[in-house]
Amino acid sequence: MTTTTSHATTAAVDRGEPAAGADTRAAIAPLLFGFFPAQVLHVGATLGLADLVAGGPMTSAQLAEATGTDEPSLYRVLRALACFGILDEPRAGTFAAGPHAPGLMADHPASLQHLVRLFAGPEVWRSWGELDVSVRTGEPSWDRVTGAPSFEYMRTHPELQAVFNRAMAEGTRNATPGIVEVGGFHRFSWVIDVGGGDGTLLAAVLAAHPQLRGTLLDTEDGLAGAEATLAGAGVADRATAVAGDFFASVPDGPDAYLIKSVIHDWDDERAAAILRTVRAAMPADGVLLVVEPVMPPAPAPTTDVLMMVMSDLNMLVCTGGKERTEAEFRTLLADAGFDLVSVAPVTGPTNYSVLEAVPAR
Repeated sequence: MTTTTSHATTAAVDRGEPAAGADTRAAIAPLLFGFFPAQVLHVGATLGLADLVAGGPMTSAQLAEATGTDEPSLYRVLRALACFGILDEPRAGTFAAGPHAPGLMADHPASLQHLVRLFAGPEVWRSWGELDVSVRTGEPSWDRVTGAPSFEYMRTHPELQAVFNRAMAEGTRNATPGIVEVGGFHRFSWVIDVGGGDGTLLAAVLAAHPQLRGTLLDTEDGLAGAEATLAGAGVADRATAVAGDFFASVPDGPDAYLIKSVIHDWDDERAAAILRTVRAAMPADGVLLVVEPVMPPAPAPTTDVLMMVMSDLNMLVCTGGKERTEAEFRTLLADAGFDLVSVAPVTGPTNYSVLEAVPAR
């Protein structure tokens, strides 16, 4: 038996075929068990453990009392977070902030706390647990496990809506310097951020370009925190927040329309509807800037592409949307009355690109 297997493996190698073995197991095992660390991070984020130790070391007993948890069980999570560098254990049973603690601190510029709470939270978690259902039906499993489409569900669950808003701001914050750099905003006098949430991106754009004034459009729920964000960036005197529905109408007059991380939330029909709404309001010489990941036509096994592929599947299970290739964007934009004129990858640690489009001639 062993000899036969050996001959078969040797023959496969001779034919240039991959051989199953230690390398394959080493590649697959971290993928299989990848959900373990995600839930450790989720517990750390929801309990606010990094914030609790920000003021100084605390024992596991003190942390258990502060969080209302079982101390021996919490210790096991604290130990895992120390292995991840979120915490440090300078003495047995005592924990302090580790080098990566800012990633789970609520208000730190490097925070991913709300992204962790969203993507490892029960709604997304259960939706991914039914990925096979989405693959079989083509429908988002979120609707099945929660009883309502994602954005409708969040409107009736304000705590989750608040987590989502903060998570989107955290994700945007990392990309803003690169978007500001490649977006060419110096050309404009008035920009509207369509679906811009709490204004994190618009605030950065306005701060970098004093000649600009801005409008922020989102739902009432989406705009929560916008006033504080714009004021904190010192741009409130040049910015206006407007509640609305981008499927119905957007303000006319701006010479630039900015849409980040909105189009991928929707299928082609609904995405085109948003773009047509923008086109109807846009002047003939206006510019549309769509900020999204652009999927390569033949994905390679790089970290950036893997993140796009995972995001694409997340859209499948959570919203019914998708990540798109440049060719798919070109077709989608053309259907809505736009010509795609350029695609500029965003600089820095991000997989976004700025797709510039103009009204079709």
